[in-house]
Amino acid sequence: MSDIERKHTNQRMSQIVTHGDTIYLAGQVGTAGASVAQQTQDCLDKIDALLAEAGSDKSRLLQAVIWLASMDDFEEMNGVWDAWVPEGAAPARACGEAKLARPDFTVEIIVIAAKG
Repeated sequence: MSDIERKHTNQRMSQIVTHGDTIYLAGQVGTAGASVAQQTQDCLDKIDALLAEAGSDKSRLLQAVIWLASMDDFEEMNGVWDAWVPEGAAPARACGEAKLARPDFTVEIIVIAAKG
């Protein structure tokens, strides 16, 4: 019996990987070409849905890694992020600038969470 469960898997990646009580999500992106705030909200909505499917929620976040196409968008992204993260449940977090998969993506968010 495997102790690793993968969901929404293709040859390249899985959207959800669960190992024991730890849930790893693939990087989530928003609607290409939308504002930074909208792309951030899209990412967070996808994260909420995937965590629910895996038996958890945003109150159980352990770590988040956020990639921005430009650090000039840091405050706009944080405005959405700060409203989303439950008070007292902020994960360990890193945020950096990176060239994303497509030029019309401005935000990508990767999270690790504990099962609920």
